[in-house]
Amino acid sequence: MIDIQSGDVPVIEMPEVPNADSWLKDLKGMGFDELIASLSNSLVSFSLRLLAAILVFYIGRFLIRRIFKTIFGVLTRRKVDASLTTFVLSLVKISLYFFLIIIVIGILGIETSSFIAIFASAGMAIGMALSGTLQNFAGGVLILLLKPYKVGDFIEVQGFTGTVKSIQLFNTVINTVDNKAIIVPNGSLSTSSINNYSLENYRRVDWNVSLAYGTDLEAAKAALLKIVTDDARTVKKFIEDDIVLREQEAEKSHKHAENEVGEVKKRNFFSRLFRRKSKPVIHESYSADLGMPVAIPTKIERPPFVGLSEMADSAIILTVRAWTHSSNYWGVYFDINERIYKELPELGFSFPFPQLDVHLDKPATS
Repeated sequence: MIDIQSGDVPVIEMPEVPNADSWLKDLKGMGFDELIASLSNSLVSFSLRLLAAILVFYIGRFLIRRIFKTIFGVLTRRKVDASLTTFVLSLVKISLYFFLIIIVIGILGIETSSFIAIFASAGMAIGMALSGTLQNFAGGVLILLLKPYKVGDFIEVQGFTGTVKSIQLFNTVINTVDNKAIIVPNGSLSTSSINNYSLENYRRVDWNVSLAYGTDLEAAKAALLKIVTDDARTVKKFIEDDIVLREQEAEKSHKHAENEVGEVKKRNFFSRLFRRKSKPVIHESYSADLGMPVAIPTKIERPPFVGLSEMADSAIILTVRAWTHSSNYWGVYFDINERIYKELPELGFSFPFPQLDVHLDKPATS
């Protein structure tokens, strides 16, 4: 009802909500017919609210899916890092479903303010109990900010080695080389040592070759060096020169593919202008930015190396080292292993095996 008070300002008086005791008293004073009518009205009212809540839930779920797909499409078109994409999508989905549940509860007639207060209190208690989970969430944020690794990197951490498949809110999924899915908490990852094999483009491959005592050392070193340098995938002297060679080979293969499909295109001025160039060495970029002369060599030598590393009990051990692109690491390692095993015996070198000399003393004669 509306009361006109001083100042002619209408004031709306809200009807008082009956509490449980008054409702029970009214219920006791009702007849059977009035009780049935009241229960029917309450049941119809609750059914309508329940129907509306279900309808709002399904509409909200549909809208959440549409928003999820839209955000996913935007992040994909903008070529946002896959790690950040999975993290943002997980956060958006959980937040939207939380607000949808709050709205549905409000439609059912439950006081949302008290519910939120209870949820906040429960959240504080749960947060204290699940401090490790919150640590994993904070670890995920740190990983996305600092980026020690990203989706697609090949890493080694906590005894597991594999490719990062996804970075989620609380954990990171790693696929091992034999296709096992390893789920590692982000909290431990953010505070532990991580070996990221994908961070650098070039890696060093090492071999230890055992040869018999009496082997011509210089001849063995020359033979091993020839085996390594004959492989086109190894760096001969400078990594920068190998980068240029790889780009030239990629360009040749690209032109060959264009010729096969009959789509040879002439490069214009803009394609040459915006052509991707290899990144400069870090000291070169700093020197260019600061206008300082380069005080250290602009190219770092990484030639193959062979040296005597150990004189063991039954053999001498030669260490062979060569640099190659990270994508060729295992291929170079296994192929040269096979060549060493096949070619060295053909050149007159022998691989020893552990030997034990036993000397028998003759029994003393009386």
